[in-house]
Amino acid sequence: MKILNDIINWIIQSGLLVWLFYFGFAVGKPFIESKIKHAKTAQQKELWTLLQQVSMTVVNSLVGKNMTGQAKFAEAVTQVQAYLENKGLNVDMKQVQSAVQSAYEMSMLTPTVNPNKSNDDKQQTTETKKADPVLEAIKTAPNRANKLTLDKTVEAKG
Repeated sequence: MKILNDIINWIIQSGLLVWLFYFGFAVGKPFIESKIKHAKTAQQKELWTLLQQVSMTVVNSLVGKNMTGQAKFAEAVTQVQAYLENKGLNVDMKQVQSAVQSAYEMSMLTPTVNPNKSNDDKQQTTETKKADPVLEAIKTAPNRANKLTLDKTVEAKG
């Protein structure tokens, strides 16, 4: 027992205990900070996923309402913000607005305008949202691609 007591006294008096504490803190602090950062990132990812799901649900619930598009957008933003506040989650209004806008754009229930229709035949139609955005940009951009290249890409996609 005396030997164990002498060893403990030597550890305390020599400063080894302080050095071990400092070394453990120096090695452990970056590890703990990375764990905290990872947890915050995962929490933000889950919050954004929830925000997207709530936005999509609200947008789909407002599709059949007899309201203007701006009124539907404002109502959707208000409902999503209220839902998140009821759950105790604080999200910036601009993020809520962008999530609602994204939900409107991704929703298969919201109608889109076909840019290929003539002026007298413009009406809202529900089309598949899987059109290639690059091809659409090439079609609408003047002097970006010659007609032969455009026709070949349309035939290849078609």
